[in-house]
Parts: sequence; structure tokens; C-alpha cells
Amino acid sequence: MSSKVTMTDVAKEAGVSKSTVSRILNGNYGQNTEKTVHKVLKVIDDMDYRPNALAKGLKGMKTNVIGIILSNLQNPFWIKVLEGVEDTCRSKGYSLMICNSNEEADIEEEHIKQFQMRQVDGIIINPTIKNLNLYDQLKKDRLPFISINRKIYGLEFDTVVVDNVSGGKLAVTHLIKLGNKKIAIFLYPTEGISPRIERLAGYKEALKDYGIDSDPELIVIAKETPGSIREKVKQLLLSQKRPDAILSTNNMMTLEILEGIKDLGLTVPDDISLIGYDETVWSKHLNPPLTTVNQPSYEMGQLAAERLISLIESNDSVDEEMKTISLEPNLIIRESCGFKEGVNIN
Repeated sequence: MSSKVTMTDVAKEAGVSKSTVSRILNGNYGQNTEKTVHKVLKVIDDMDYRPNALAKGLKGMKTNVIGIILSNLQNPFWIKVLEGVEDTCRSKGYSLMICNSNEEADIEEEHIKQFQMRQVDGIIINPTIKNLNLYDQLKKDRLPFISINRKIYGLEFDTVVVDNVSGGKLAVTHLIKLGNKKIAIFLYPTEGISPRIERLAGYKEALKDYGIDSDPELIVIAKETPGSIREKVKQLLLSQKRPDAILSTNNMMTLEILEGIKDLGLTVPDDISLIGYDETVWSKHLNPPLTTVNQPSYEMGQLAAERLISLIESNDSVDEEMKTISLEPNLIIRESCGFKEGVNIN
């Protein structure tokens, strides 16, 4: 039904002119009151109106604007990714609109529709993986689209990711070579989210390579709510399954793990070794400095933007073969896992 809704229908329902609707669709709010802008945007949303993509092409319209939707802007990992995207966009004459879904499917859907109404030339998204039909519709609408950091299982899209299986193996192999055998891994619910699934797979592969059985009780999955990881850490460290090392799979999670360890009066690495995921500006300033699995975040953003712009500027972009670009992580070794000189982790 949404494809039959016209700009005239929106203008009539909102009680404004077509030119007013057009200006608001293009982000030109200056000539209208806040009340009018809010009213028109609400009607657009209620009627599920989207500018006709074919008509847009026939008019030769190009906004030179790219939209990016990230899942959690509180995560410092995205700062470098955004730098890579923005630097690339600026160098090629594109502006960037940044939105945060906060891992909420409804918010993600709203942002995507807003981008379509504003007629962005393409979208980069770290998907919630909860709007499969909507992602598929973008492809049918012939809107250039890049998935970054996460794979969308079951659908073919251009994707830029890091090899998370390799990242998990790097961390666990390092811990094993330092003499650790009871290694726990902390994760947020996997729910089809490829980095979480693959980091767990890398953890298991490393254990298997060294003849260590994977213990389900050392695989800890906790909700993404404040304090959840902290409590899970304390429960595990007070149990009979107490590990001698922990792999954290998210940098925000790492801080809660450290809090849980501190709550029990324990220290890193004397009582337990710890490796985090993602290098941050604070990793080397912790006490002790944190060993991390480092992802090439700037390069990830740069390559995603370059690929999207290539698709935008190609006349048959949506007919090109879909590409998955996979980058390699590396391990930054510091004192949080009791690193000893002379140990070869290669």
C-alpha cells in the first residue's frame, strides 16, 4: 500500500502544500514552524510514504549524502569506525548522517525510513539483525547498502567485517601458552549476531587445538543490562568452576568484569588473567594495562565507505556481485594476562 501513497496524499492529509512536504523531505526545515515539521513527518510515517526511487532516478537527483546507522554509539569501538567513514566521505565529496539504533529494531526501522525519505544515496549499517524483511526491501528498492561489522545470515549484501573466529583463537591461544587451561568466555546473547557467534567459535577451536575440553559452565552469556555481567563474574569466581583466565568479547563488558573481580577482592593478573576485545584509549591506562584483541576499526569504516560510494557511482551497482571484505585482527599484549618475556604466541 505504501507504494501507492503520493506526495499529494501526504500534503492533503497534513493540510500543507506539496512544496512544503518536499522541503521537509529534503531536510529543509527553516521555512516552516516546528509544529508543521512535526505534523508532516508524522503523516509521512503514518502513511508509510517513501519517495519513488524510479522517479528519483529519472530526475537525476543525487544528494551526495550517506546515512550510517550504528547499534550502540556508547561503545568506543565505533569512534574509529566513524572516523574512517567520515574521512572517506569527505574526501569524495559526500556528507554523512549518523544515527544510533541502540540495538532496537523499531528505532533502526525508523532511521532507515527517514534516510529513504531524505533520499540519501546509500546506507551503511551495523544491523540489529531484527529487520530482515526491511533489509531485503532495500535491495529490491535498489538502494546501495553495506552491512558493517555484522553479517546478515540468509541474505546477500556487501559486507565489511573482521575475522572474529581468528580474534577468538588469538586470545585463547595466548592464554593457553601462558599456562591457563580453565578459560572462561563472557558473551552477550548471540541471537544471530555474527561477531558473538564467531568469537565463541574461535574460543572453542583454540581449546580443541590444544586438547582442552570446552566446559559449558565456562561459557557465560549475560543480558545487555547494567550490572548483569558484574554479577555473573562474581557467581563464576565463587563457584567450584572458578577459571584461571577470562576472555571478554566486548570492551564495555570488560569494565564490568573488572568491577566484579574487584568486588571479590581479587586482582588481575595475580588471581585471574584477563583479555579484552577491542583496543580503546583507556586499555593501556588500566592497572594493569589490558591485553586486547585489536580490530582495524578505522580501516573497516574506510573500506565500507569506499565500497558504498563505488556502488553509488556505478550505473549498475545493484547488479554487481556482492562482496564480503574480511579484515584480520591482531593481539596487543600487555600485563593483564601475566605475559612472560620469551613466550612465543605466533
